[in-house]
Amino acid sequence: MVQWIQSHEMILWSMAVISVVTFVSTLVVVPLLVIKIPSDYFAHGKRTGGMWVDRNVAVRWILVLAKNLLGYILVAVGIVMLVLPGQGILTIVAGMMLLNFPGKYRLERWIVSRQPVLRSINWARLRGGKGPLVL
Repeated sequence: MVQWIQSHEMILWSMAVISVVTFVSTLVVVPLLVIKIPSDYFAHGKRTGGMWVDRNVAVRWILVLAKNLLGYILVAVGIVMLVLPGQGILTIVAGMMLLNFPGKYRLERWIVSRQPVLRSINWARLRGGKGPLVL
């Protein structure tokens, strides 16, 4: 085992650096994203409109594909981080938020409606000068 670690030292250091960068960036980025959510985002029974609706169809498809590709990459990296050092579950959740799949909005509303989650989100929004989320 020690020999394997010594022969793969560069890979392990790279993974450690990626883990630390991911952890620190999630501490900064997640609260900023929570603050940017419109307060009535979850107040509707169905998702209203869509991202990049005003864009050209070709550009919209390229953006959606890129967003989903990034989501799949984050989910894959998060799964790897479940056994290696890193924020595996948080990375998987971030990846899932980028993906498009049936029932995603319902799942998001269900997660946000859990009292501890909603309390945490509204606390961050209050500190950011925004009103609470309306469900």
